[in-house]
Amino acid sequence: MTAPVRLRPRATLALAASGIIGVAAFGWPLLVDPAAGIAHGTDAPWTFALLLPLVLAVVLAEISEGGMDAKAIAMLGVLSALGAAIRPLGAGTAGIETVFFLLVLGGRVFGPGFGFVLGNTMLFASALLTGGIGPWLPYQMLAAAWVALGAGLLPRLTGRAELALLAGYAALASLLYGLLLNLSFWPFALSAGSTGLSFQPGGALLDNLVRLVAFSLATSLGWDIGRAVTTTVLVLVTGPVLLRTLRRAARKAAFQTALTKGGQDQSVTTDR
Repeated sequence: MTAPVRLRPRATLALAASGIIGVAAFGWPLLVDPAAGIAHGTDAPWTFALLLPLVLAVVLAEISEGGMDAKAIAMLGVLSALGAAIRPLGAGTAGIETVFFLLVLGGRVFGPGFGFVLGNTMLFASALLTGGIGPWLPYQMLAAAWVALGAGLLPRLTGRAELALLAGYAALASLLYGLLLNLSFWPFALSAGSTGLSFQPGGALLDNLVRLVAFSLATSLGWDIGRAVTTTVLVLVTGPVLLRTLRRAARKAAFQTALTKGGQDQSVTTDR
């Protein structure tokens, strides 16, 4: 299968660094030392909300520099525009999300590097279209990028086994996406320590983890399950056709084709 985005060593390092920063951005309430000053304030979420766009810009620049050709950019634009156009059809109402299946299928076909870029551009484009721009957007973009990147790292299977794998991954990724987004705003969603669902500044890891799970069960479980069901059904229904269509488009585009000295086309391919 042709890979439209080649992950060079520097791009791989940038992805790894963004993963570490992303874990810190989402998980700081569970990771900081209870004695640290950051554990007792509300500045951390806003600091990370400002930092994440810079981190994503650096990673996207590293991946794009020498790793994407015009055909890959065109494919990225088509899928991002399609995702932005269909997302308002669900808009998260009752958990109905109509965009995540594209992230899973696109990441599966075109690989983790393309998937990471696609998750960012698709969520950003849809936010522009729906007016959903705010401090939550960098978190949404990064979490969606991880969803598509993970799909590109799944083991190779074919036929019904591949479709079952993608459906299972879609359900799990949809639930984890909801948990991550909850974690991004939970520390200041309720007054600190005021209820059993609130973030406890300086609290023990296990105590805050229990509070987070309780908060998610009480506030968003229905939406998360709706997202998981919608995404899984769309993967199962559209997967057979879209996987063939995207793979055919990738073969015809011959991503990363270069001319050899003898004038012959030489395509860079991968098994994913």
